[in-house]
Order: sequence, then structure tokens, then C-alpha cells
Amino acid sequence: MFLSRALEKILSDKEVKRSQHSQLRKACQVALDEIKIELEKQKDGSVVPPRANYIEADKYVLPFELACQSKSPRVVSTSLDCLQKLIAYGHITGNASDSSAPGKRLIDRLVETICNCFQGPQTDEGVQLQIVKALLTAVTSPHIEIHEGTVLLTVRTCYNIYLASRNLINQTTAKATLTQMVNVIFTHMETQAVSVLLSPVQTSPYHSHMYTVVYNKHSIIDAGVYHLRAKKPPAATQSVEEGDEVGGGSELGERGTSGVGQVDSKPTEQPTTDVVEEVADLESMQGGQNAVRFSHILQKDAFLVFRSLCKLSMKPLADGPPDPKSHELRSKVVSLQLLLSVLQGAGPVFRTHEMFVNAIKQYLCVALSKNGVSSVPEVFELSLAIFLTLLSHFKVHLKMQIEVFFREIFLTILETSSSSFEHKWMVIQTLTRICANAQCVVDIYVNYDCDLNAANIFERLVNDLSKIAMGRSGQELGMTPLQELSLRKKGLECLVSILKCMVEWSRDMYVNPNLQANLGEYNELSLDSTVSSSVQSSQPDHPEQYEVIKQQKDVIEHGIELFNKKPKRGVQYLQDQGMLGTTAEEIAQFLHQEERLDTTQVGEYLGENIRFNKEVMYNYVDQLDFCGRDFVSALRSFLEGFRLPGEAQKIDRLMEKFAARYLECNQGQGEFASADTAYVLAFSIIMLTTDLHSPQVKNKMTKEQYIRMNRGINDSKDLPEEYLSSIYHEIAGKKIAMKDSKEHTITPKASKHSVANEKQRRLLYDVEMEQMAKTAKALMEAVSHAQAPFFSATHLEHVRPMFKLAWTPLLAAFSVGLQDCDDQEVASLCLEGIRCAVRIACIFSMQLERDAYVQALARFTLLTASSSITEMKQKNIDTIKTLITVAHTDGNYLGNSWHEILRCISQLELAQLIGTGVKTRYISGMVRDSQAVTLVGGPDRRQMAHIQESVGETSSQSVVVAVDRIFTGSTKLDGNAVVDFVRWLCAVSMDELASAHQPRMFSLQKIVEISYYNMNRIRLQWSRIWQVIGDHFNKVGCNHNEDVAIFAVDSLRQLSMKFLEKGELANFRFQKDFLRPFEHIMKKNRSPTIRDMVIRCVAQMVNSQAANIRSGWKNIFSVFHQAASDQDKTIVELAFQTTGHIVMVTFQQHFAAAIDSFQDAVKCLSEFVCNAAFPDTSMEAIRLIRHCAKYVADRPQALREYTSDDMNVAPGDRVWVRGWFPILFELSCIINRCKLDIRTRGLTVMFEIMKSYGHTFEKHWWHDLFRIVFRIFHNMKLPEQQTEKHEWMTTTCNHALYAICDVFTQFYEPLSEVLLADIFTQLQWCVIQDNEQLARSGTNCLENLVILNGEKFSPEVWNVTCSCMLDIFQTTSPHVLLTWRPAGQEEEAGDERNTVKLARSYKQGDRVIFLMSLCSVSGMSDQKLFAGLLIKCVVQLELIQTIDNIVFYPATSKKEDADNMAAAQVYHNHVWEQGMYRHLSSQHLFKLLDCLLESHTFARDFNSNNEQRTALWRAGFKGKSKPNLLKQETSSLACSLRILFRMYCDRQLQDSWPDVQTRLLLVCSEALSYFISLTSESHREAWTSLLLVLLSRTLRLTDDKFKLHASCYYPHLCEMMQFDLIPELRAVLRRFFLRIGSVFHIAAPEMGCRSTQRFCYPEGKMLLKSSVPVYLLQRKGFKSW
Repeated sequence: MFLSRALEKILSDKEVKRSQHSQLRKACQVALDEIKIELEKQKDGSVVPPRANYIEADKYVLPFELACQSKSPRVVSTSLDCLQKLIAYGHITGNASDSSAPGKRLIDRLVETICNCFQGPQTDEGVQLQIVKALLTAVTSPHIEIHEGTVLLTVRTCYNIYLASRNLINQTTAKATLTQMVNVIFTHMETQAVSVLLSPVQTSPYHSHMYTVVYNKHSIIDAGVYHLRAKKPPAATQSVEEGDEVGGGSELGERGTSGVGQVDSKPTEQPTTDVVEEVADLESMQGGQNAVRFSHILQKDAFLVFRSLCKLSMKPLADGPPDPKSHELRSKVVSLQLLLSVLQGAGPVFRTHEMFVNAIKQYLCVALSKNGVSSVPEVFELSLAIFLTLLSHFKVHLKMQIEVFFREIFLTILETSSSSFEHKWMVIQTLTRICANAQCVVDIYVNYDCDLNAANIFERLVNDLSKIAMGRSGQELGMTPLQELSLRKKGLECLVSILKCMVEWSRDMYVNPNLQANLGEYNELSLDSTVSSSVQSSQPDHPEQYEVIKQQKDVIEHGIELFNKKPKRGVQYLQDQGMLGTTAEEIAQFLHQEERLDTTQVGEYLGENIRFNKEVMYNYVDQLDFCGRDFVSALRSFLEGFRLPGEAQKIDRLMEKFAARYLECNQGQGEFASADTAYVLAFSIIMLTTDLHSPQVKNKMTKEQYIRMNRGINDSKDLPEEYLSSIYHEIAGKKIAMKDSKEHTITPKASKHSVANEKQRRLLYDVEMEQMAKTAKALMEAVSHAQAPFFSATHLEHVRPMFKLAWTPLLAAFSVGLQDCDDQEVASLCLEGIRCAVRIACIFSMQLERDAYVQALARFTLLTASSSITEMKQKNIDTIKTLITVAHTDGNYLGNSWHEILRCISQLELAQLIGTGVKTRYISGMVRDSQAVTLVGGPDRRQMAHIQESVGETSSQSVVVAVDRIFTGSTKLDGNAVVDFVRWLCAVSMDELASAHQPRMFSLQKIVEISYYNMNRIRLQWSRIWQVIGDHFNKVGCNHNEDVAIFAVDSLRQLSMKFLEKGELANFRFQKDFLRPFEHIMKKNRSPTIRDMVIRCVAQMVNSQAANIRSGWKNIFSVFHQAASDQDKTIVELAFQTTGHIVMVTFQQHFAAAIDSFQDAVKCLSEFVCNAAFPDTSMEAIRLIRHCAKYVADRPQALREYTSDDMNVAPGDRVWVRGWFPILFELSCIINRCKLDIRTRGLTVMFEIMKSYGHTFEKHWWHDLFRIVFRIFHNMKLPEQQTEKHEWMTTTCNHALYAICDVFTQFYEPLSEVLLADIFTQLQWCVIQDNEQLARSGTNCLENLVILNGEKFSPEVWNVTCSCMLDIFQTTSPHVLLTWRPAGQEEEAGDERNTVKLARSYKQGDRVIFLMSLCSVSGMSDQKLFAGLLIKCVVQLELIQTIDNIVFYPATSKKEDADNMAAAQVYHNHVWEQGMYRHLSSQHLFKLLDCLLESHTFARDFNSNNEQRTALWRAGFKGKSKPNLLKQETSSLACSLRILFRMYCDRQLQDSWPDVQTRLLLVCSEALSYFISLTSESHREAWTSLLLVLLSRTLRLTDDKFKLHASCYYPHLCEMMQFDLIPELRAVLRRFFLRIGSVFHIAAPEMGCRSTQRFCYPEGKMLLKSSVPVYLLQRKGFKSW
């Protein structure tokens, strides 16, 4: 067994045989004997070991201890080797107590023994290896447990071996062992914590204790290292053993020893080990106020080791340039390496336990604050690596510490011009790793930039990196161009990493239209972004709250900036923004708390002699606590917050208040008699400070002078000299100054110094680094106990304000990089950064930022820039590719930025044409040279070759494919994005077509392509797209360049054919929207070629896609409507041919689909009709309209069932609205617009349709229809030329009038209720026109209308009819005949009165008409007036005849007159029952009588006015003889008499006989009287028939009635006898007188067979016949009366 062999080997060593090793020999021999005995017992079976050949070796350690104490390397090595094996194989447990040292265990003594074998650098190299090996086994062995001081001893020993060993292998082994030991210590701690969670069973006696470390400042224990010195006495072992019993040591900072491994100045002397710095008994310190308990001893071990490493790393280096082989530097480096290893492998316990977190804050962070500004690159780099690890794993606990690192070290190094390239390089390397972690970047922004009390780390970081990336500081930093370029690249890399982090953070908001790997998918990040469990990480993330805080912070910072320039303005601004109170107390508190205020300005503000400023100053001083402080320290505290103003009065006020406050806080002091003493002393101390520490003062004040200066200030007494002396010494030793955190803060503005050479720059940097370290250490110690919550961001929205903050410096950096540098890597980084920035701006809809970056990209393509494309370099080609990539991946978000991109693509295509030599004519537009480029001659060919070489890369396959992919990928854009894309593509297309050099159709072709690609989108999206594209085609189709327009129309045709293939459901309007450009082009483009092409394209669509067309019919008919008015025969014929095909064939097959456009079809046909240049087409078009009516009549159900957007139309009316009304309306338009033959045909067809299909019309349809029909008569529609107007009235109006009456008669039942009044009005209008034919037709139609339908008239209708006749009579009465005067003749007043009186004698309602006639006389020519008057005279006669015909039927009255003439000779059988008389009431007849009598009176007055007639005749009125109205006079009266006599004999009207009798007597009397007064023979002859009627009808009256009438007429009849009357009239007068004699019994009745008797018709009507025999009358049924 190796134990026995080892003991035997020790005994056999010749060194052991010496006398001084007798104790060792004896111990070895005893041990061997005991081992043999124990083995024998095991063989006998009396002792059962745990395992075979197992020996408990604890009792055999004495020989090995003694062997280790020997000076023989061989013996020591053998001993150490054996001990290592015993420990490794578990033969030694060491749990037994150490008999020589109470409270310790055997294993602790063994480890100390092993450690003591190392005696410094002179220790044998083999022994050194054995020590390292044994200690590693002791730490890692599962069989033994060592803790606390023992663990520290093992670590310290390996540490010292690494430092002191001269053997490189030993150094390497010791360092590796050290690393392994430390890792094992911390791994055991973590493993134990996990095992406790899994199983609560305690396996070690140490588990039952709680371990405490006390944080009292004066009891911090550090496990130090050996102090290496030359030639140390070999009594160290005892010192170590004694040291274990010492209660504690002083803090490292208070020890007299310097740092680790200090070496003597003599290089030949090798260092030896010094006494080990002892470890206190920590358990004796339990119960302290700041105690924090560990749950296991392993945690305490780890804590002690960690703290020791931190302290070791803080040891200062020797002055002068650092020596890489010096112990101090190696110690610092290895301690930092071990710390880095611990942090990188940290488990949950180390990351979360309060003890370790506090240790990191108080030890590690303070150490880093010093090492983080080290001039040694290795130390600096390790510090950065440790900081990275802290930032990754511990940031939730180190918010304030991280801020200090960034603010005071990293960013300051970047900003300081004197810092070395190496430092900048390492910092930026570190920042590259930080910036690659999305969580870390966002957390920095949220926790610092959005914290009112923290610095703007993210903003400052981006700004600094941007400046570095722009590369403007290389010369002043003393860098080589290569170094500057490397730094620029790193700066750009950091900026790009930040943007990538933002993209990564917001990737869930990004939608890639192409479903490919997007920018957000990067490789695994270099930093672990997981955060340890904390309260903050579980809190909800509200980005809007942080945004509010950030805004407040910006306000505060702006206020501070204003304050530092002008305090009052800054205070006012902060108060206006609500960030600062208005009271003096609040402002004073602000001045205390805000450290960013300029101290000089604070002093000036406090010293102002303004009341409010004084209040602020008083409050400021009152907020300071001077209790228990000596006077100088109180003054220091007072003055460290601001800089004293230079004005003595201001200082006076400040010192006065300070003195009062000091005495107020220290009322028990007995040194100062009053505040005046303190006031004067404060002044003297300030003067002393200035005197002693100002470089301007040459002769410094002595202590005696100072004491002398202060005599008598204490109420006329002196202060103690000792007191003043102590003040003098204190001020001499340390001047009064502002606190370090303010005085030594390095700002970017103050960091630039002009350095003459590298040496000065290095010295300056050393000074600045020292100051940085000092400031950082002070700040780190200040925040070591502070708690600040660190928030782990989770919300995506944080990226928006971050980018808002950073986009400007980022854009500047990338723009400068692309502009100034041709390096491929720089360009690549800039382009990648811009691409990421565009992505972020797109995701968060930041239009300004997005447009700025895209414009920058576009500018650097050189495609749209002012520079020539001949200057294009590889970076410009890459920019083009990046721009294309952005368009491909971010198309959904680009919005208006599409304009720049598509402009570049358009110019790119032009560059490709030039590059391939296809379109050399475009070069003058692209190459912006002063001279035009020609392609003739050698130099020009060379120039052409150069141009093609420059832009040749743009024609590469990858670029061409990428560009095409943008357009093919448009199908994957969302609905809004594709509209933006199309809109800007159309805008670029317009620019191309408007080119002054040569219009291009690249973008137009692409529009056609994307239309094909996107046609399968949902209709809602497609309609929005086409709204833009269609409008573009409208413009392009009307382009002045015919080639462009032809291309546009042909493209439209292709697209339309494809679109129509898809068909359309009912009630949609997509086709209508799609085909609208054809309509627009046809309307606006007057080119025959284009118009012909449009017609042919539409005709092709109709012929091939008629079955699929729905709403598109509207556009088709609109196009044909435009063509119909063309003067080009080809266009009109082709359009009409297609229209005819649609009406005759397509409607037959697809009528239901075309219902919505039926009206447009009819309107189109109407336009063909109205084209006067093609009469044959017009006639054929009318025939087609007639055919359309047949469709409506045959398919009413289809029209009823059709539903569309005009849903307010009732189903029953849809046939009318969509079918009949359009047809009839367009026919009325044809009638109004066309020439005679066409409009006559149209009129015929219109009324033919009415008559043929009117039986299907509803009543209210007729009302609408006749509103259309009456438009024919509307004066506003009539032509202006008199001849055309006359022709119109004579033909069309005349024709229409008769047709209307025919229709009305045919459909009286439905029309009478709704249209009778309108028809009467229209007839009245016709009658009053200045057209004899139309007027006659009006009266004739009125007559026919009443005669044909009178039997169906109701009393109300008759009332309307009679009123109409009365109105016509009055409006057509030629009153002007009585008032006319020749031109120039003055009218007398009396005549005027007579005229007015005459006018008033007519009905008052016609006064307006009469006055209008009067007014019009003066303005019209006499001939025109006379023509109108003649027509009115004719109309009056026609009206009289019309009334007569209506009442008695045509020809009845004439027959009666003839009968009256032959009454005496021949018997005539009268027919009384013809006409409408029996349907008229007495009121209606009276109304007609009024008309007739009024007409008669007017005619009689005119005929009686011989003077007026003569004047008219002389003026040329009515031919050769004087004008007269004899016919009107006699016929109107004759008709009146017939009606009156008929009523007088009608027993049905017996109630009205009194009125009739009165009227009859008056009329007849006036008539006879007038006749007697006539002087003209011809005039009397005209009255013959009238008198025959009067006398004959009177003779037929009964005797009673006759008696009354005869007595009234008798005098007039007697007067008549004097005239020469015709025989017939004399015969009637004879009978009248005979009847008078008989009735009045004044003559005897004549006797004989031929006696006269009165006979009556069987119906009761009288008849006088004197020549007929009585028997014959009786035989015929007459009876005597």
C-alpha cells in the first residue's frame, strides 16, 4: 500500500538519517508498525474496514507533517504526494479536532502544513507542483470539507506560487489550479443550493448553522496574500498558526503594506514569503447591526474568496511605465481574470443573494472604477469584459453603477480627444457587444434616458458613436488613417447593431410581404439577455409612461441648459412647464438636488440683490445642516455646492447668512461670541484659501500673518491662537473647493485639447484618466449602498421613442460614410444601417424619418442626383441593390417613399439602356455635361465606352431580377401599400412621359404588368388600385404623343379583356370603374386614330365577352355615345354597327344582365339619331329604339325583378323607370333636337309606342310621360329662327297635338283624372301661339277631345272644360284692334281713359294679358302685330264654331240656318238631340254664353268704330277694304241665341228659365236695336241669317212666352219694316205679326181648310206650318194645342 511505501521511502532518504530528523524517523517507524498491526487485524477479521484494505490514516499524519517541515525537497515531495493521495482516496477525512489548536480540525492543520511547504521563490519547483496538486485535491475532494480561512489559505498559496514561481510550467499550472479551485468553490455553493431545493436532508454539520458577515466599516476582513520580500526568516509557519488565533486585522486601506507582490529595488534579490494576513474569526462578530446571514457555509466560503479577489484587483501598480512581468501587474491581471471567470459562471445563488450583490456593489464595482481607466491594455480589457458580464447578468441590481461606468468611463474615453486609440478601440469593441443585445439596448434607454435622475446614456452613446463613425477626429487624436478607418468601421458596426437590436425588438410588429427571412432574424447575440428574477421584471410595461417621463426629462434638461446661460430664464421656463415650484423653498431645494447646474450660475443666482433671490438664498442655506460640525468643515460643505460670485457684495450676503445658520445649528458652542465673529472668520478663511492656493499670488500669507489678521474679531477679543493655527494648517493642506462629483465631471465640450505631440497627448491623457478614476471611484462608493430599481423592458413600443431620439445622428453617420468613404466595408455597414432604420421607421409609421432615409438611399444611387452617372462606383451599385431590397422587404410600409424608389428604378432602367448601348439618344438626359454627347468619332466612342463601363453593373442579372421582383411581388403587398405603390408608379410614369428629351414608357409598361399581377385581389382592394391606374390611363390615353396614347389604349384593351373574363355578380360596379378610361379617352382625345382605336377595342370586347359584361355596358354605351356625335363616317358606322348588334342580338340573349345599362343604350341610340350628318343611320337608330320598346313590353318581369342601387324605386315602377321612361324621354329629345323628317319619324314612333303599349301603363306613369310629351311645345326648346319656329309649330307641334288627343281619347279612363287639366293647358298654349295652323289645330283638337269624350265627362270636368274655353276666348281676343294708333301719333288723355275703361269692361283676370299687349305694341313692327291680330281674329271665329260644334255637333247650326231661310216654303224635320248639350248644366251653358256674348260685344264695338277701322286699313291691315269683324259679330250672337232658345225650351232646365228669359230678352232686344241702327247695307245683309234665327226661334215659343217676347220686340220689328229686307225675312216677319195678332187677340182667326193652327211635336216642341193641311199633321201624330 502507498502509505507504507511512502513512509518507507521517507525513512530510506539519506537526509532523514541525519540527527536533526530523529523525531521524523521515530514517527515514521511508529506509523509503519501500527499499520502492520492494523492490516493483520483486518486479515484475522477482528476489524471490518469500510472497504478492502482501507486504513483510517488520520492518526498517521504526524510523520508527514514532520516530513513537510524538513528542508529536503525529496522528503517534502514524497510527503506531499502521499498526503495528496490519502486525501484523494478518502483515507483522511480530517474531521477530528486538532489537539494542538482547540476549535480547529485536523484537516485544517494538514492544509496549513501543505501550504507552509511553499517558502517563496526559492522553493523547489517539484515541491511547488506537489503543493499545487495537493491543495487542488483538498479543495475538490468529496471526502473532506475545508471552509473559511482554510479555503482562503489554499487559494492564497496557489496565488503566491503563480506570482513567485520562476518556472513557467509551474506558473501555468498554478494559474489553472487557481481557476479550477475558484470555480469549484462557487460550483459547490450553487450545487448545494439546488440539492436543498430538491432534498431538505442536511448532510453536513455545517448546515445547521447560520453564517454572518458584518459590514461594519472597521471590520472588513480580507484574505490577503504573502508580502514578498527579500530574505525573510523561516519562521513563517508559526506565524500562520498564531495568526489563525488573532481576532482580526485592520482594513486593507489602513495597512502600512503596499500592494501585492511588492519587489525590492534590487533586481538580484529574490522575493521571499512574508507573513500571511490573518483571517478573523467571523463567527465572533455576529450580532452587528448590518449583519447579513448566509444559509450555508459554502456561501460564506465563496463570499470570502470573491471579496479577496476584489481587494487584490484594487492594489495599485507601481509608478512609472507598467512592467508586464511585475508581481503587481500579474496579480491584478490574474485577480481580474478569476473575477471574470466567477462572474461568467455565476449561478442563481450568486446572482440573486443579497450578500453577493452587495459585494459586487461595494468591492467589484469600486475596483472596476479604478481598473476601468487603467493605462495597461490587458487590465483595461479585462475590466471591460467584467463590465460586460455584469451588464449581462447583474444589471437589475446595478443600475446606478452601470450609469457611472457609461457616463464617467466608456463615453468619456470616446469623447476625450486625448484618449489613446487602443482605449477607444477596446471600448468600442465592448460597445459592439453591448449593442448587439436587444434587451440590453432597450433597457439602457428605458432605465437611463427615461429616468429623471439618470444621464441620457442611450442618447449620448448614439451621438458619440455617430461622431466616431463620421471619422472627423482621427487627425486630432493622433491616429493613422488605417486606425481611423478601423475605428469608423467599429463605430458604424455599433450603430448598425443598435438598429438591428431595435429591429429584433420590434420584429413581432413586422409583416414581411414575401414571407422570407427578414432583417429582424439575426444570429445568436453575444450577450445573454436573460435577467435574474426580480420584482421589477414582473411589473407591467407601460411605454406611454416612460414617454411622458422622457418628455419631462427633456424639459428639465432644456431648463437646466437655459439656467446655465441665464438663471432667471431657466427657472422661469421650468416653472412655466410645471416642472418647478414657484416658492423660494422649492427653488432652493432644486438648486441643492440638481447637480447638472452650472456652479457659477448658481452662485450668481443666490447672490443677486433681489428680494426673491435673497429668499431663495436664505432657504438654500437653511436646508444645510451644520450641527456638530467644526467651522471649516461646515464652510466646506456650504461652498461645495456653488462657486462664489466675484462681486464682494454678493459674497457678503452669502457669508452673512452662512454665519447665522452655523450659529443656529451650533448654539452650544462657546468659541464665537456672536454671528459677526463667524461672518468675519468665514471671510478670512476664503481669503486664506485664495492666497495659499492661487498661482497668481507670489507672496503667500504666513500663519502669523493670518493670526494677526484675525485679532479682535470675537467681540473685540481674539480667538484662540491654537484654533486659528489649526484652521491655517487645514486650509494649507486642502483648499476649499466644490465637491469632486461636480468639479471633476468631464463633459464632451471641455474634453478637446490641442496637443503639440504624442508625448504631450499621452501625459494629458494620463492626467485625465487619473481624474476619471478618481471621479468614478467617488461616485461608485457613493452609490454602493443605494438601491435603484432596474426595469426590464418587454413592450415593443419602446423602439419608437428610441428611434425618434437616434435617427438624426444615425442618418448623419451613414450619409457621411457613404459620401466620403469608398471603403467597401464602410459602405456595406452604412447601407445595412439605413436598411434597418427604414425598417424601424416603417414598422412604427414614422413618415418623416422613413422618407429621410429612403431619400438618402436614393441620393447615393446617383440615379436621381445632379452628378453624372459616369461617376458611379461600386458603393453606388450596392446602394441601388439596397434600395431594391428595401422595396422588396418593406413595401407594406413605404407609403410616400415609393416615389423616390420608383424614380430610381425608372432611372435605373434608363441607365441599363445606356449601359447596354441600346438607347444612346437618352445620354444627353442622363450625362449632365456642358457639351452634348455625339456618337461620331474616336473620343466620343471612348466616352461612350466609359459610360457603359460605369453603368454596366446596373444591367447585371441580379439587379434586373431584383427589380422585376418588386413588381411581381406587388401581389403580396397589403391593400393600403399597393395603392401607395401604384399611385407613385403612376406619378413616375407621368414624369417619364413628360420628358423633354424622349418620352419613355417603362413605368407605364410596369403599370400594365402589375395590373395583370394584382387583378385577382379582392374586389375592394382592386377597385382602389384601379381608381389610381384608371385615372392614369385617362391622362396617358389623352397624351399628345399618339404612340403613347396607342400603347395606353391597347394596354387597356388587354387588361379589360382579362378583367371581363372574370365576370361580375349583379349590382356590382367593378366593370364600370374598370372601363371608365375608355370613356374618358373617347371624350377628351380628339385624335381620329385614337378614337377609332377605342371604338375597335370596345367592339372587340363586346364581340368576345358579351356574356360576362354587366356594369361595363354603361361605359360601352357611353363610348358609343361619344362616337355617335362624331363627324367621321368610319367611327360612326363602326360604333353604330356594334350598338345595333348589342340591341338586336346581345339584348336578346342577355337582357337581364344589361338592364342597368338599358337607359344608356337608348341614350346612345338617341345620339346616333341626332347626328344630322348621317340621316340613314338616324332612321335606323329610331327603328332600334322601337325595338327596345318591344324588349320592355315582352320582358317586364325582368325589369321588375332587377334590383340595383336605386332601391327607393318601388318594384311596380321599375318597368317604367328602367324601361319605358328612357325610351320615351329620348324620343322626346330626338323630336326636340332633330330636323323635320327625323323628328317626325321620332314623333310617330313615340305615339305609336304609347298607343301600342299604353294599356300596360300605370296612371302616375302617364303623368310623367306627358311631362315629357309637353316638352315638345315648350317655348324654351324652340329654335330661335322665326322660319324654323314656324315650321316647328306648323308640323311637329301640330302633329303632336292631334296625336296627344288621340292617345287621350284612347286611354281616357286612366288619363282623365291625372292629365285633363294639363292637356287643356297645353291646348290653350297652342291656341295663343302666333301660328294660325297651330291655333286652328288647338281649337280643332279641343273640339274633337270634348266631342269624342264629352259623354264621359263629369260635371267637374265640364266645369274645367268651360273655364278653359273662357280663358281661351279672353286670351285670344284682339283687344289691340281698338287701341292701336299709328306710329308717332300722340294719344289724348281722353282716349287713354277710354282705352282703360274699355279694357276694364272685359274680365279683370285678363287685364295682365291686355296690358302686356299694350306694352308690346310699341316694340313690335305693325306687320308683325297685324299678323298676330289676324290670327287672333281667326281663333275667335274658330272658337265660336268650336262651341257651336260641341254643343250641337258640327253642321247642325248651318242646317238650322238653311231651314230658317226656307221655313216659309219647305217643311224641314229638325234634329234637336245632337251634340253635347244634354251633358251640359245650365251653369256650363251660361259660361259658354258669356264667352260668346263677350266676343260678340267686342266685334260689334270694333265694327261700330269706323275711325279705328279706317286707321287700321290705312296702315295696311287686312287688305283693300276696311277691316271688320262681321262674321265674329254674327256667328257669336247666332250661337248664343241657339243656346238660349234651346235652354228656354228645355223643360229639364225649367229652374233656370227666369235667368234664360232675362238673358234672352236682353240679347234679342239689343240685337234688334243694333240692327236698326246699322247704316251699311252690307252690314244689314250679314245680319239676315241672324234675324231669321231670332224670329224663327221666337215663333216656336209657347203663347205665354211669345207674348212676353213679342211685346218686347214689337217696336224694333216695326222699325225693321222700313228697311229693304229679303223675301225670306219679310215672310218670317209676316208670320211674326200674324202670331202677335192671334196671341194678343187683335185679329179674328182666318176660316177655311187652310186655316193656321198651332201644332206640337209629340215631345211638346212647337211647330208652325200654315201651308200644311191639318189632317196631314194629325195623321203624322201632331195634336192641336
